Amino acid sequence: MKISVVGLGYVGAVCSACFANENHDVIGVDLDSVKVELINQGKSPIVEKDLDKYIQKAVKKGALRATTDLKFAIENSDLTIVCVGTPSKTNGALDLRYIENVAKSIGEVLKTKKSYHIVSMRSTVLPGTAKNVVIPILQEASGKKIGVGFGYVSNPEFLRESTAISDFYNPALTVVGAKDSQSFEVFKKLYSFLNIGLHETDIEVAEMMKYASNSWHATKITFANEIGMICKKFGIDSHEVMDIFCADTKLNISKYYMRPGFAFGGSCLPKDVRAITHISKIQDVNTPLLNSLIPSNTDQIQRIITEFISVHKSKKVAILGLSFKAGTDDLRESPVLTLAELLIGKGYELEIYDKNVLEAKKKGANTALLEGELSHINERLNGDFQDLTADADILIIGNTEKEFRDIQESFSQKVVIDLMRISKKTSEGNYIGICW
Repeated sequence: MKISVVGLGYVGAVCSACFANENHDVIGVDLDSVKVELINQGKSPIVEKDLDKYIQKAVKKGALRATTDLKFAIENSDLTIVCVGTPSKTNGALDLRYIENVAKSIGEVLKTKKSYHIVSMRSTVLPGTAKNVVIPILQEASGKKIGVGFGYVSNPEFLRESTAISDFYNPALTVVGAKDSQSFEVFKKLYSFLNIGLHETDIEVAEMMKYASNSWHATKITFANEIGMICKKFGIDSHEVMDIFCADTKLNISKYYMRPGFAFGGSCLPKDVRAITHISKIQDVNTPLLNSLIPSNTDQIQRIITEFISVHKSKKVAILGLSFKAGTDDLRESPVLTLAELLIGKGYELEIYDKNVLEAKKKGANTALLEGELSHINERLNGDFQDLTADADILIIGNTEKEFRDIQESFSQKVVIDLMRISKKTSEGNYIGICW
């Protein structure tokens, strides 16, 4: 495949060398003539393990060359990989000047190019950049339409400095976002040397992946540091704690709890987070990340009213599922219970259905609680599912009980606010997913 790589910094230099060593014909492009000259001499423009060897080998066999002439590179390639910088502005926003300039220059060349050309964004850009910035510039400059005159792919990189070549050949995941099948097919061939498959998705999902990943990496580092500081105050070996912590691949290091949805609750999480942050304050340990958990959780409950319920005129609301999770009657620190109390306080005509809570009440297990402290909840419990849902205009799905799974189809005329993503459906029409 004939490839042009625009930008010969850390990402561009590594990608150029590695694709060239996979028998592709690669032309590297950069405005910096020093970088161009170094590559043409078989030398690396950056310090990166084994990159000198890869560049030297690729240049020697004629698979890699570099130029400052973008027009020449695009005219002599079928795929352009954009690897230019996206530095931060002083306010934290991305500076897209290099992206915009490159997009305009590429589009101007594509204007006269007859063959189908694919532009791939390897630079880290925020969701919506392709849709709102890059593709409009490419279309305007080229006079062509995406998917007809050219293809566009978001292919974020997950390369770490000092291990970039190893990461290139042994990636944890490879994400390809595109709108046309032709672009997907090209990238399947491009990455055919990998032992893992591609995650084919939408452009916006691919753009978001780098930010989700790096934010998680930053969160893990900060979490480990804060736990470490607490451990140090108590004379505990924090490395041993985290080694044992990471041995749990069922919950701690796994996809469990990694599904966007409603607030956490139950008898353990809120209590234990409050306890560890309280003892941290006593020990004069500053833990901003851990301290943020309860406020963030509270905001997640409050936003259901401010963002999703208050925008509708009706005050007739039904909550389906009151316990903090399906399969239990446990109301301890249930975020749905907190939501119910907020709605009552704001004057909503609320009814609640939860078969497990009602069953436990019949047995007397939670009767004292419901008839005492939670009498305001008890008087709104309704065991007639059909009656409750027929009377309400807004249905809130509070947990993942099986009987709620088809509710958005059964009650298409109702506003359905799903706190749990009970199905794979995404927000549309009267169905509202709170994080999707």
